[in-house]
Amino acid sequence: MLHATNEGTVMNDIVTLSTDDLGIATVTLNRPEKKNAWALDTFRMLGEIGDGLKSQDGLRAVILTGADGCFSSGIDLAVFGEFSRRMEDIRAQMRNPPPGEVANHFQKPVTVWSELSVPVIAAIQGVCFGAGMQLALGADFRLAAPDTKFSIMESRWGLIPDMGITRSLPKLLRADQAKELMMTGRIFSGPEAHEMGLVTRLTDDPLAAAQEMAKGLVGQSPDALSGAKALVDQAWLMDAPQSLSLEALLQSEILGSPNQAEAVAASLQKRPGKY
Repeated sequence: MLHATNEGTVMNDIVTLSTDDLGIATVTLNRPEKKNAWALDTFRMLGEIGDGLKSQDGLRAVILTGADGCFSSGIDLAVFGEFSRRMEDIRAQMRNPPPGEVANHFQKPVTVWSELSVPVIAAIQGVCFGAGMQLALGADFRLAAPDTKFSIMESRWGLIPDMGITRSLPKLLRADQAKELMMTGRIFSGPEAHEMGLVTRLTDDPLAAAQEMAKGLVGQSPDALSGAKALVDQAWLMDAPQSLSLEALLQSEILGSPNQAEAVAASLQKRPGKY
């Protein structure tokens, strides 16, 4: 159950949400004693938080992070025990998304971030394994400490990664790279993740860097940011007629809008935009 703790902050035992006066929301996995491993409720809470942010007035950016200097060690082993006790129910949830949804209950906490029109930044350090890795891949940007350890390790448990990874990895890796990481489940470093293209930037303080990046993005027209996100997310894997048509549609909606006019005025007057 979520509950308000003070203005701009919502918490439960395993996830926290805070929003500052610039409209930057920070979603934190909050099980530090378990290296922020996912409990069964983590799936539901992340999906609900993401859905709630879609209608939050003044939202300009989202940061995903983990408590106490660790992003996430993946699914808590206790969850597998729960799965074994409810196998048919779990299988039914996997095969049958909720009404009106494309993603199932276990995919939603990753795919929901692509449904937001604002930039989503993952601030990653410590370990980023399994479900945590898939959550990070659901963000628009990934800022990571060089000593972060990464792994798509579902194969170690005889499973496949199934939380929207078919939408994220094809835009980032070659097919052979994706297969190698998924099949071996090996642990790899921050520099290797950056070299492959899984990490946007390496930084010693990912959360501070994410906050700085988010503040910079707040200074841009929200229409331009949402349009750029939609263009890449929707058109990257389209054929030419579809992608060119989407470019034209998005630009025709933005051109001449109040935010676009303000962006021009701010650039000409060499001042921050007021959106």
